[in-house]
Amino acid sequence: METKVITAHLPLPLAEQVDRLAARLDRSRGWVVKQALSAWLAQEDERHRLTLEALADVEAGRVVDHQAVRAWAESLSAGKRRAPPRL
Repeated sequence: METKVITAHLPLPLAEQVDRLAARLDRSRGWVVKQALSAWLAQEDERHRLTLEALADVEAGRVVDHQAVRAWAESLSAGKRRAPPRL
């Protein structure tokens, strides 16, 4: 696999965390950074997918009424829990 070097200026405490983790895992700094970046990118891709899915639900009218959600949330601390609102 081809690679590309990317540089980044990190705050010293973050760089020190990377160094400590690399030492603890007996891995290189580059390996730690690659793992962290891969995980973050996957998380952001999933967040984007879920956002698009939610927007499609809103456009299609698949939403729960605000008052129903509020009444449910208030019931959680009132001692008489309601069932969560459904579509």
